[in-house]
Amino acid sequence: MSDPNQITFAQAFLCSAFAACVAEFCTIPLDTAKVRLQLQRKLGVDDEVGLPKYKGLLGTVKTIARDEGISALWKGIVPGLHRQCLYGGLRIGLYDPVKTFLVGSAFIGEVSLYHMILAALLTGALAIMVANPTDLVKVRLQAEGQLPSGVPRRYSGAMDAYITISKQEGIGALWTGLGPNIARNAIINAAELASYDQVKRTILKIPGFMDNVYTHLLAGLGAGLFAVFIGSPVDVVKSRMMGDSTYKSTFDCFLKTLLNEGFLAFYKGFLPNFGRIGAWNVVMFLTLEQVKRVLRG
Repeated sequence: MSDPNQITFAQAFLCSAFAACVAEFCTIPLDTAKVRLQLQRKLGVDDEVGLPKYKGLLGTVKTIARDEGISALWKGIVPGLHRQCLYGGLRIGLYDPVKTFLVGSAFIGEVSLYHMILAALLTGALAIMVANPTDLVKVRLQAEGQLPSGVPRRYSGAMDAYITISKQEGIGALWTGLGPNIARNAIINAAELASYDQVKRTILKIPGFMDNVYTHLLAGLGAGLFAVFIGSPVDVVKSRMMGDSTYKSTFDCFLKTLLNEGFLAFYKGFLPNFGRIGAWNVVMFLTLEQVKRVLRG
């Protein structure tokens, strides 16, 4: 007999897509700041004062708002929402069905951490293979503010970017950076979903804790922290490959970044990245848990 509290894949997909879109809208200013910091080279300075243009999370947000207007902080929101509908819906919506498939439908008890990680790796990789074009366009639009004053913008919006990239660079260009993006999203998805499950499970074993908003908040923060520590290097490479077409390959981008800027360059934008991913996970998991609770009655 099926569990009356079990939701269908279609419901899980819609819940996940909705929760991911809410989190994306709330936190994309931090993501824009993160991308700008990651794209900033050691020599990429403000010509007038000879200093890095972007400094830290709040400083970067302030600079973007001052120079380009507050709305610039939401550049890339349209492809960002496209991405979350596809990527968020698939990676999160498929997570429980894939876990069940891996352990078997007759399995009873706690799913092992190994199976949780494997399920999240698989769903993260599969989802980004579908959603990579949306990720590319989002990064390209976020990077537009890097262009010097007076230089015409390449894209008028998300749809124009999809069309222009396809015409000028070929359809395959929409999957630029797919290698590091698969690595990044599979790893971060595993860090987020598996760690959320594990942290939540651990918290619920502590006397006094229940399956409520406080537990979801703590588990979401834990998931965000794991994701940033593990995923920052591949995230930097992915952003640079998508935002700058001069790199020949993933390895070329990795090697040039390492040789020219040192290992710490792979953790550029760490604080805004944690601010972004930590906040994103908290908002997403809080929203997801509440929507699922409503569906289950």
